[in-house]
Amino acid sequence: MDTCFMSQQSSQSLKNSYEEWLTARGLSISPFHIRWQTTLFNRLFYKWGRWKPNFLYIWFTLGVAFGIIAMFGSIFLLGKTLVQTLNQMMAESPASQNDRMLQVVVPGVNLPISQLSYFFSAILISGVLHEVGHGVAAVRESVRFNGFGMFIFIVYPGAFVDLFTTHLQLVSPVQQLRIFCAGVWHNFVLGILGILILVPLPALLFPFYYTGVGALVTEVVEDSPASGPRGLFVQDLITHVQDCQVTGVDDWHTCLTEISQMPQIGYCINTATLQQLQFPSRVYRRLDGSIECCNNNSLSDICFSYNSNSNQQQFACLPARKSIHNSQECRSNIDCQKTDAASVCAVPSIENQTRLIRVKHSPQLDMLFIGYPVHLQYAVSLSSFVPRYNFLSISLPVVIETFCKYLISLSGALAVINAVPCFALDGQWILNSFIEATLSSVIAEKQNRELLAFFILLAGSALLTANVVLGLWMVTAR
Repeated sequence: MDTCFMSQQSSQSLKNSYEEWLTARGLSISPFHIRWQTTLFNRLFYKWGRWKPNFLYIWFTLGVAFGIIAMFGSIFLLGKTLVQTLNQMMAESPASQNDRMLQVVVPGVNLPISQLSYFFSAILISGVLHEVGHGVAAVRESVRFNGFGMFIFIVYPGAFVDLFTTHLQLVSPVQQLRIFCAGVWHNFVLGILGILILVPLPALLFPFYYTGVGALVTEVVEDSPASGPRGLFVQDLITHVQDCQVTGVDDWHTCLTEISQMPQIGYCINTATLQQLQFPSRVYRRLDGSIECCNNNSLSDICFSYNSNSNQQQFACLPARKSIHNSQECRSNIDCQKTDAASVCAVPSIENQTRLIRVKHSPQLDMLFIGYPVHLQYAVSLSSFVPRYNFLSISLPVVIETFCKYLISLSGALAVINAVPCFALDGQWILNSFIEATLSSVIAEKQNRELLAFFILLAGSALLTANVVLGLWMVTAR
């Protein structure tokens, strides 16, 4: 009995020592949540908050204007996003989720694992700058600043500031607005800075990188349709996909999208060459209704269909590379006979929705791809920036470009979501202060003003919850 009692005492003592150790270091650990708070930066916040008071007054007053606009604008954006989501749910063939203005992001589902470092870095920077805005504005408005902290919730990083609540309640509603709006204002400014770097990036890197000459291959997914001895290689420069010119990454995606939406293009083949190259074969219909005429199990031979001079449809099994090497693309025999009267437009007869795509990529021979165009899109990583000198990294512009895009989108999303009049978000306090600042003379009873704010917050919370729940369902269940 004594041994058991001593064991319990020892366990309790160890627990108390552990909790004291955490408290002394500002740490707090609970399920799915780790939190750290410190006073190390208090002096820095007070220094920033007292720097050029007139400038900070103007700066945070601009933040109030933006915060109020963002609060009403966020309701519009969430409403529009909800309508788009519901339309996609009811549609038989849903449109791309990229069409929605706001999206739920789930790492590993609609966020590539390879880009998690960009995602978490952008979230952390956006969160820290958001809280710095609150802290500096609070010091500017003579609200006591207790400390700054950071946390990890599940896997998502964030930051927070601890302000003295009594001081915060004593300042005027307009002063409160400057403090509460400062976070979303700083997120907006950070997004603008990201745009100011991203848009002129080709000009900024012009002394070191070319642009507008093609799409540079920076990575090829192993065992993908684009890999192999006749596939794409790192540092290859893609200049054409079929007859579609590629001057950068955007062109690459646009060309492949157009190819997937258009019928399979044909290739001009001289009739004498066609007779010389074709193999004897039996024509039969595949399960999807398309025609196959190659029976030799060769991976390099493809069935082509063409109209003879008598306008009769015929089929020929041909070696793909030899047949279409340097051949002109065509839609009908008329396109070919403009340059060679003895040629026909031979169209690959392949499974529905798949395409034969010819990719020109110097200095290699053309790559021939058969399959779904979207698979080719995901098989390679590209850059619009081509190094002028061999010692320059091909990845650096991609890193800068990708990080700026994440910073713009995530900082912008943080500004929009935090401005929503929703319980526990900045929008709750922005709304309360806005009502106190503008409706005190119209609605005399404070209780009535609080009731109005409650119903608005209830509606905003429901709207945000509906977007998150349906957004998660669209991402994970469809």
